Amino acid sequence: MAAAKIAPSMLSSDFANLASEAERMVRLGADWLHMDIMSLRKHTKAYLDCHLMVTNPSDYVEPMGKAGASGFTFHIEVAKDNWQELIQNIKSKGMRPGVSLRPGTPVEDVLPLVEAENPVELVLVMTVEPGFGGQKFMPEMMDKVRTLRKKYPCLDIEVDGGLGPSTIDVAASAGANCIVAGSSIFGAADPGEVISVLRKSVEGSQNKN
Repeated sequence: MAAAKIAPSMLSSDFANLASEAERMVRLGADWLHMDIMSLRKHTKAYLDCHLMVTNPSDYVEPMGKAGASGFTFHIEVAKDNWQELIQNIKSKGMRPGVSLRPGTPVEDVLPLVEAENPVELVLVMTVEPGFGGQKFMPEMMDKVRTLRKKYPCLDIEVDGGLGPSTIDVAASAGANCIVAGSSIFGAADPGEVISVLRKSVEGSQNKN
């Protein structure tokens, strides 16, 4: 069974105080810190879950490895011709490879990457259009999550976009175990409580299955 992992999105943090924000999220119970390209390695020992919304992810493998990224997630839409080489390069730099798909991309596009001899270790299902925070969760994306969970019981399946206490149960019941949440955590009066609610929902859904 893939363990529950809650990843506050640093896109919603106080950019003027990234180090303290990273430490605060870890202290409040975060498993990972979700990063959109930037690095915090010199400020934290947390697992840095890096999502690269770029057109040329191969150019970033070496710099991200040097910057201390733990996970390197690229978009399938820009890597259809070179994903095998990209996965190998990511692993060679000591990072965990993941692949993301936008709302309009069929889930079938990522199945070969999960089933490859040298596979990705995480699939990120975008539940909003990527690029900025605060968008509304797209529940129709949960069909992709259900497809992945049915085929791959132990795969880390991540969801990103519009996740919070009001939407977590839908995502968790579909089979998502890695939850990226930005505004709902950083904008809460009690971020630690929100992290706890997200984790309990994932673990509760797993216990039912």
